[in-house]
Order: sequence, then structure tokens, then C-alpha cells
Amino acid sequence: MHRRLLSNSVRAHLLRMPSYQKATLISGDRHPRNLLDKDMFSKSDPLCVMYTQGMENKQWREFGRTEVIDNTLNPDFVRKFIVDYFFEEKQNLRFDLYDVDSKSPDLSKHDFLGQAFCTLGEIVGSSGSRLEKPLTIGAFSLNSRTGKPMPAVSNGSGLWMESSRVTGPEASGGVPGKKCGTIILSAEELSNCRDVATMQFCANKLDKKDFFGKSDPFLVFYRSNEDGTFTICHKTEVMKNTLNPVWQTFSIPVRALCNGDYDRTIKVEVYDWDRDGSHDFIGEFTTSYRELARGQSQFNIYEVINPKKKMKKKKYVNSGTVTLLSFAVESESTFLDYIKGGTQINFTVAIDFTASNGNPSQSTSLHYLSPYQLNAYALALTAVGEIIQHYDSDKMFPALGFGAKLPPDGRVSHEFPLNGNQENPSCCGIDGILEAYHSSLRTVQLYGPTNFAPVVTHVARNAAAVQDGSQYSVLLIITDGVISDMAQTKEAIVNAAKLPMSIIIVGVGQAEFDAMVELDGDDVRISSRGKLAERDIVQFVPFRDYVDRTGNHVLSMARLARDVLAEIPDQLVSYMKAQGIRPRPPPPAPAQSAPQSPSRSAPESPLHTEI
Repeated sequence: MHRRLLSNSVRAHLLRMPSYQKATLISGDRHPRNLLDKDMFSKSDPLCVMYTQGMENKQWREFGRTEVIDNTLNPDFVRKFIVDYFFEEKQNLRFDLYDVDSKSPDLSKHDFLGQAFCTLGEIVGSSGSRLEKPLTIGAFSLNSRTGKPMPAVSNGSGLWMESSRVTGPEASGGVPGKKCGTIILSAEELSNCRDVATMQFCANKLDKKDFFGKSDPFLVFYRSNEDGTFTICHKTEVMKNTLNPVWQTFSIPVRALCNGDYDRTIKVEVYDWDRDGSHDFIGEFTTSYRELARGQSQFNIYEVINPKKKMKKKKYVNSGTVTLLSFAVESESTFLDYIKGGTQINFTVAIDFTASNGNPSQSTSLHYLSPYQLNAYALALTAVGEIIQHYDSDKMFPALGFGAKLPPDGRVSHEFPLNGNQENPSCCGIDGILEAYHSSLRTVQLYGPTNFAPVVTHVARNAAAVQDGSQYSVLLIITDGVISDMAQTKEAIVNAAKLPMSIIIVGVGQAEFDAMVELDGDDVRISSRGKLAERDIVQFVPFRDYVDRTGNHVLSMARLARDVLAEIPDQLVSYMKAQGIRPRPPPPAPAQSAPQSPSRSAPESPLHTEI
């Protein structure tokens, strides 16, 4: 297939749109360069196929195909892929390239050019959300019907699934495992998912509902769903004792109002407020985002209709009117805007070395290093670190310990570097942190107490040094016990809440973690000495809630990572907003290539998802 190993590049633009706060759509524009030439009398006719991988069964499913570009080694693909993006999940992607030889949808009948694997987080977290990956010919097998080479698919753990006939370079023209080009993948956010609509309404001559006074009206907005039902998306304030209310201006994300569909029905109900909660229905009307976007005009004066009254009274006209006074839309900065503009997430881990963990040499210890599986500390660290590492370009992560006696003098420390380097506690990658953690277990003595304040203050000190929006710190604390310095830790967290940082706490073992729930601050915002934290920056989960009884650690740790990381994007954006920091412009995109041959549709496939 390709004896010459040429420099190829394929650009796949992955677009994002949050399905509410977390989900993102990605789309893809690919521009391969110098692809391997498979045709004898002309150039290749390339096609790119994208696959996604299921979290539970690790099976690859075809997500979509680009169009085919005729007779070129430098195609510019136009068709885009749209998928949901979740910061808190490890979303594995695979891209296969083929030289199309016929109209058949069967990929085994076309020449395989190479493939690349990555995660969506890798793409988003790369500089300018643009990732370059080598294309390789991994292990492959000959199709029994066509005799053409087909890719053997990785099972998601880096191991290749065995195939009955693994071929050599003679069959494909390439060398298994060798590089055969490059694919460039980039991520963009769909514009309509960041728009925020700001509007104001008034009403005139609404029905009088109160016996001793006028009505106390308020509006309720509903978004229509695909199944014909309605979901509430906004409620105005109550205007007391008036039939001609003017409600305050309010803002709402466009995705919440219409889910990005400008013609989707928006229902508005008008009620008279009652103290006992049995609010009286005045009437309703319907509109759409497209109608509202016209702004103040004759088209945005709505008759409020009460269907029951209309049926009973022949001379019924309406129950008043509601008028749109103003409408404006602006684009809101999102998590991806900051990441694409170069904001780096600095990841630090702090591990509990108190004696309550048990003797590391015994299998009952939470720190026991089994030759067969990772302990709870290593599992939690890996689950979170594997995702967050892609948002830090140098992959150097500070790793600290607390609650241990250190050699040679046995002094107790609550802020010591796992790598033994006081000047630079950073480790290279997640594997480097694990290596330093294992080394520390062999050199320090587990002791106590369980103090968080020193490591929180350590990370806060670093976060305070850079507050221009270019860096955001995330501290992962893994602990087994009840916190000993609650007052000091609360004070440290309150002080840290005004800085660009977030804190994740994972509790391992069977201890009671009531104090951690207080630090989490979901129900009651944490405070210290009468001072309230400016933001909620702590997320706590008990590790035991994610232990899979079937032994499926991959799935259970994916759930843990999802739950502890889900709030990070909103916490980062809330800090930036509070400080008035706008995203920096992304790096300029590479120059586009010269005009190319016409494109044609990909062979129809029963698995193809139309985008």
C-alpha cells in the first residue's frame, strides 16, 4: 500500500456545543497533506472515518464519515462531525483514513491508509485547541473476502486485539506500528450555544384575579421538547397589585430557551401569585426565539388567552396583552474560549500519609502496593489525572504529602514533596507522580494528624502569583481520615476562593466524612470568622461510592472522575467573570491549502451518522 512514509496531515475540526453547561458539540473540517498514494495511474481518493468508544464495553462505533475527495494527496474535507464534549470524561476517539476505490460502503473494499487515536480532551487542551497526531499502521489483518488490509482495533488500554491473520508490510505497503503521516485535529465551539438573550416584558389590562385588589402577575417560560412536552426554563419576579406590570430585564442562555432551534415553540404562561402557592392561571401565549429576536415591534405584542374562558364566553377577546419591550443577544465566554485562548490548568496532588491508613506492608492498608492492582489512592489519582493532564502543556505536576515523619530526623510534615525535591516538587506526568508516591511509601513513616491547611495554602500561594487568567490551579487531596485542622482549613479555603483555583477531595476508606461535606459547600457556602467564601471551589466525593463489585475499575473510576471534575469548568469561568478577565484570542490557524479536486459523497453506510 505505501512503501514511502510521507509527511501527511489531516485537519479534523471538532466543534463543541454544551448541552446545557457541560455537553459540547464538535465538528470537523479535515485537511490531509501528502497522503500515501494508493492509485497506480492517479492519486488517492481519501476518506476519513471517525469512531467513538463506549465507556462500558469499550467497543468502537462508527460515528461519521467525511466526503471523498478525488485524486489528491492533500484533501480539504468540509463535512463536520458534531459530538458532545464533557470536560469531566475521558472520551476516546479514533480516526481511520482510506483511499476509496469504489462506491461500496464496505470499508474492507477500500485501501487503509492509517489511523490515529486520541481523546477529545487532548484536542481541546492543546494549544489553540489544535492537536497533531501521527498516523500509524497498527496491527492489521487481511479481509477474507477482499484480501485488503483492515485495521485491528485497540481495545482502549493500548493493547491490540489479536487477529487471525496479522500481515506484514508487503500486504499493505506500510510497516505496522510505523508512522505514515500526521493528522491535525482542532476543536471549535458552536456559536449558538454560548449566546445569552436579554429581554424585558410588560403587560397591559390583565384579568383581575384578587377579590380585594388587583392581580399579582408573573410570567413562566417553557421550552418545548421533541416529544411535545414542555420544560420550564425561566420564571419572572412577581409584580404586586397591578394589571399593567413591567417586569425586570432578565437574561437566559439561548440553549436553555430553545436548545439552539430558533423555530422551536416557546410557551409563556401568565399567573396571578397567591401566598398559599395555588397561583391563578390568567392565560398563555406562544412564540419562538426567531420571533423574539425581531425585538420590539408589532409582531411581539401577544394576546394572553385563557382557553377555558374562550370556550365559555362567546364575546371573549383576551385576558390582556404582553409586549416585548427589548431584546438583545450577546456571546458569553465559555470554558473552551479560555482553554483555546491559552489558559493552562495546573494540577497538584496531595496524598494523606497518616497512620490511620494502616501499615503499607500489610494487605489491609489503604497504601498497600499490590503487584496485581492499584490501591485506592493510585486509582483515584489516575482517574482524575488522566483527564486533567491534557490541559497542562508541560505535563509537570507538583505532588505533595502530608501527615508523615520524614527522614532523617523524624520531623512531622504536612507539606512535603513526594519526589524529595524541596525546590521543585513537580513530577513528570501521572506516571511520575505514581513513581514518587511509591518511593515515598518506602522512605517516610506514616504518622498524623490529618491537616489540610498547609497544602491548600501551598497551592493558593502559587495561584496568587499569576492572576491574569493564563493559569488556573486544581488541587486534588486524597485522604482517609477525619480532618484535624478544620478551622484553619476553612480559613484557607475562604482565602483561596478569591484566587484562580479549585479543590477536589476524594475520601478513601470507611471513615465518616461529614466534615468534608461541610467543606464542599453545595448546600451552605463555607465561611470563616464571619467571612463568606466568594465562590464554591470545593468538590468532595467518597471513594467507596464508586467501588464496582464486579471489579470493573475502569468504569467505576470513570464515574468518579466525572463527578469530581464536573464543576471545574463553571468554577473556572466564574472566577474569570468575577475578575473581568476575557479569553485571549486563540493562536492563528495554519494557512489553508490550494484549491483541490471536487468532492463526492462517501459511500452510503448503515452506521453513518448524518451531521
